[in-house]
Amino acid sequence: MNTRDAIHTRRSVRAFSPQPVPATAIRELVEAAMQAPSAGNEQPWQFVVIDDRALLDGIPEILPYAPMCRVAPLAILVCGDMNEAHHTGYWVQDCSAATQNLLLMAHDLGLGAVWTGVYPNKERVSGLQEMLRLPAGIVPLALVVIGIPTDQAEPVARFRENRVHHNGW
Repeated sequence: MNTRDAIHTRRSVRAFSPQPVPATAIRELVEAAMQAPSAGNEQPWQFVVIDDRALLDGIPEILPYAPMCRVAPLAILVCGDMNEAHHTGYWVQDCSAATQNLLLMAHDLGLGAVWTGVYPNKERVSGLQEMLRLPAGIVPLALVVIGIPTDQAEPVARFRENRVHHNGW
């Protein structure tokens, strides 16, 4: 799949087969995420791979927009590591770029994925920190729910000319 096709055909997927995602695919997903650019090349990210059914089933109690975790075989929590984030505040951009890479790689591998927001919601952040026993300084940014799609939305053109400004507003 070329980059243009990946960008224009990737969609959020919320319906999954319970079939497991192969370990080789999980490795490719995380490798792609780690190829993202980051401020000062700090790479202030950590990833928590979640495939334990009890944990996946409990996530919607913390993330109300993630009920698909109850069926999906996999989720990857993208976290900022405050011990590595020396350019104050840029970890959010860095981890967001990693999350987008992860989504595009999932699409390229024929997997479905959806980005569910965690940060900056304090209850969601602390809920996942507690559930997954994250060490101090590790802040969850996004949970990407992943699996083999059972339903896929058609691509939608989202370009809006009125949102483009040249050399000022």
